Amino acid sequence: MEIYENENEQLDAVKRFFAENGKALAVGVVLGIGALVGWRFWNGSQVDSARETSLHYQNVMTDVRADDPKTLSAAEQFVAQNQNSYGALASLELAQRYVDKNDLNKAAQQLQQGIENAKDENLRSLMNLRLARIQIQQKQADAALKTLDGVKGENWSAMVADLRGDALLSKGDKQARVMPGAKE
Repeated sequence: MEIYENENEQLDAVKRFFAENGKALAVGVVLGIGALVGWRFWNGSQVDSARETSLHYQNVMTDVRADDPKTLSAAEQFVAQNQNSYGALASLELAQRYVDKNDLNKAAQQLQQGIENAKDENLRSLMNLRLARIQIQQKQADAALKTLDGVKGENWSAMVADLRGDALLSKGDKQARVMPGAKE
């Protein structure tokens, strides 16, 4: 550390420091402020985009619940455009509407698309369970058993075992073990 005898020496040292490092400091400050502004802008646009998607989802689902046939195609378009959790949730709602109309093929198609879009493992498991139920109704027991393999987590084990039993029974297998590791 330097010791200065008077204020003029201190002032000269500060001037030398800024003469040697002034450009680097200025560039650093400009880059720092630019990065901060850019990050805040990007973060704000992400929030705005999520808010807009949420509002669009809410509007589409309100229209679907009004039971207008035209709204189903708008909801399908929403699902195709939003390959995220909102798209997956819309697929789930559409599948329910198609099941209510007894159009199991379209319901299964919506659930498969929703499974692809879902990032959350619990949502994906729920959709796999519903898809397996539809496949059992469509007499596709092998497909239902394969779908049930996609259900992750122990919280779902009772429902998986129940549906696995239904699928095996629909195949005519009354003696099969429903749960892996179950004793005979």
